[in-house]
Amino acid sequence: MSYSVVTITREFGSGGRTIAKKLADELGYDYYDYELVEKIAKESGFAKGFVEEYGEEVQPGGFFSYFGNNWGALSINDQLYFAERKVILELAEKGNCVIVGRCADYILKDRTDTLNAFIYADLEWKKDRIVNLYGETDVDVEKRIMEKDRRRKAYYKYYTDRKWNRAANYHISLESSELGIDKCVEILKSIAK
Repeated sequence: MSYSVVTITREFGSGGRTIAKKLADELGYDYYDYELVEKIAKESGFAKGFVEEYGEEVQPGGFFSYFGNNWGALSINDQLYFAERKVILELAEKGNCVIVGRCADYILKDRTDTLNAFIYADLEWKKDRIVNLYGETDVDVEKRIMEKDRRRKAYYKYYTDRKWNRAANYHISLESSELGIDKCVEILKSIAK
């Protein structure tokens, strides 16, 4: 069986975005990560920066978060999620693409042409990658990793009622710190083709 859509869910710092990009290049597929942000911003009317910052997070409390619910409308978080969902479904319908994050694995779970992968890594490897690749040295890197993944888990749980990093939710889970970026790409490519 071949897959025309691949979703990549990833821990922060695991190299999931890099794996997704390389995989898309090798398969000749379209790649959607930051490009997805632009499409969602256009679809939703939200600013690109807002989509980028809050597109994988549930914002608790606050007047604007619940403003719509008091009058029967969707919260800002829900409006953003449904815009993301609509764009992801449209992209999958076109096929031949790799989509990073944003509950794409769940949104496309009923499609038989979609391969869902989860990328994770050892904490020290992720810390080293964030410092050396992204140059983030002015923050507590471990705290940043934990916080980013905590927010992703909460977002995923809120919109899917599933556990974010549970292997049973994906077709394959790969430890990039053990296998390496290129081997992860090779494995996913061999499954997708």
